Amino acid sequence: MSEDTKDTKAACPSEQILASRRNFLGKAGLAAAGVAAASTFPAPAVLAQTGPIKWRLQTYSGAPLGAHVIKPQIEAFNKAANGEMVIELYYADQLVPTADLFRALQSGALDAVQSDEATMASPVDIAVFGGYFPFATRYSLDVPALFQYYGLKEIWQEAYSEVENVTWLSTGAWDPLHIFTTNKAIRSLADMQGLRVFGVPTAGKFLSRYGLVPVTIPWDNVEVALQTGELDGVAWCGFTEAYEVGWADVCKYALNNSVTGAWFGSYFANTPSWNKVPPHLQELFKITIDQSHYYRDVWYWGGEAKLRVEGKKMELTQLSNEDWATVLKDSESFWDEIAASSPRAGKVVAAFKQYADTMQKAGYPYR
Repeated sequence: MSEDTKDTKAACPSEQILASRRNFLGKAGLAAAGVAAASTFPAPAVLAQTGPIKWRLQTYSGAPLGAHVIKPQIEAFNKAANGEMVIELYYADQLVPTADLFRALQSGALDAVQSDEATMASPVDIAVFGGYFPFATRYSLDVPALFQYYGLKEIWQEAYSEVENVTWLSTGAWDPLHIFTTNKAIRSLADMQGLRVFGVPTAGKFLSRYGLVPVTIPWDNVEVALQTGELDGVAWCGFTEAYEVGWADVCKYALNNSVTGAWFGSYFANTPSWNKVPPHLQELFKITIDQSHYYRDVWYWGGEAKLRVEGKKMELTQLSNEDWATVLKDSESFWDEIAASSPRAGKVVAAFKQYADTMQKAGYPYR
């Protein structure tokens, strides 16, 4: 048996994935070098399109979750594009690590990305609002309402207009944020002390003031890390995802208190790739994004309520009114801290405050 064969057989799944990434990025680098070399020669007067436009799109989500949050959209687009364009869908960490999504998108190694800004390390001053921003929302409809009527669409467009080679396309709502734990129930803020949880950056930063320890590992490794004790829980999603991806089979407890009602997730495109797509296919892609937003809203809204009431895999726990009042009060100073980080962040927080005030005054069914 050759040494190469031995190495291949001995490689663990994570090493095989890393090898695949290195191969992909290496090819991307060679392709870029080839383009640079070719640019020194005169280009032909006409470049014929010899086949369909092909895109690589990677999502933040693993395959079980991706089957709901993006796969139906990509399948619908590919079918409706009628052979003119094909999008290849990749799940969390398949081509590049999730933390490198933005850089891969900007370089053109990826043509499009579905993620939140905080998770993909987007270098904009509004990145902190991507994902779960404490108490910014209560319901999934709050997200599109904020973008359509309270100026967030224009703020996002402005922020990304300052970033080279990245085009922001759309933001939609995902599920609320809950904390699920394996062996220790959370019944008070003190119970969070020292718990190592997989989660999104902004919510993790806020919850760390109560002793929670945010841990970042590849998405596909989370379930095993929960089983081995490397993680004590997850602060990444709501009940629907926890049941769908198998975390509810490992976790024993679910904290019913939610620090926010919906995750902010966005679609981004590499600008040169986007500009090569004809207008009718650009419009089709945006239409299927809206279809995806609608699908998720219904899937999460119905699933969250059903699983909280009928789900049997985890015991529900609740913080006391006193502890919850502390969390609500702490979120005010957190908002002010983020608002002071940049003028544009201040505009977002101001929109959140105006929206919350309007919803409160509107009353039922808004609040």
